[in-house]
Amino acid sequence: MPITAVIVDDEQLAREELKYLLDSIGSVEILAEGTNGIEAVDLIEEHQPDLVFLDVQMPGLDGFAVLKQLVDQRAMERLPQIVFATAYDQYAVRAFDVNAVDYLLKPFDRNRILQTVDRARARILENSQDEPPSKAETDRRETEMDALLQLLNRQQNSTRASAPSKLIVQVQSRLLLVDQAEICFAAIEDGTIRVVTPSVEGHSKCRTLEDLLELLDPNLFWRAHRGFVVNINHIREVVPWFKSSYQLRMDDRKQTEIPVSRAQTKRLRELFNL
Repeated sequence: MPITAVIVDDEQLAREELKYLLDSIGSVEILAEGTNGIEAVDLIEEHQPDLVFLDVQMPGLDGFAVLKQLVDQRAMERLPQIVFATAYDQYAVRAFDVNAVDYLLKPFDRNRILQTVDRARARILENSQDEPPSKAETDRRETEMDALLQLLNRQQNSTRASAPSKLIVQVQSRLLLVDQAEICFAAIEDGTIRVVTPSVEGHSKCRTLEDLLELLDPNLFWRAHRGFVVNINHIREVVPWFKSSYQLRMDDRKQTEIPVSRAQTKRLRELFNL
């Protein structure tokens, strides 16, 4: 029986190269392809693949943020095997810290991918032979997920230690220095990050919201949704929404309404004692 897989990479040529090599190896069924981190979470939850080939640097969410989102949401009983694929080798230690099955450097090598597939197959086979989980086993897996989430949070927070007090926001041809405290929210739209303040609206040079979060004060900024980061001091109103969900009405000029994801509803309640 073939391994099922999802490929996520914002570069079309990289996706095509990887798919071609996997097809030449055989025994790997590609269920879907995505182009950014937000799509990655949706595709993984929808298709529940055995294996995911995940680029590290992508619009929306980077590869590690995708894994963090999956763990945080507890949307799957067991995470798929993750293979990080990138042109940069500085992420290798982080990849193995979070128990990735492998780490591939671009351009891809067929023999190296064959080794990766064999390694993933061995892990998948080992997991498939497990008995139906007992309560103790379920509790153990939950503890492991919590430990993984803590590790991902530590990795994320360690990169924010030297966050600048100002950010560059591009407004047409101008590059403006904006105080972090003035930022109402940031949103990812078609791979571009829009930054909104009460008086200025422009774009960040960051490729992903994860990259932007590394520059922001974690005491002020909260990722309320996959596509939005909000400054909690610029929330004007919390609006009850459909099926016990919420939206945030911000204090920008348009009073933009931002959805709160199901995974972040608990955090919202903690923030404002709802």
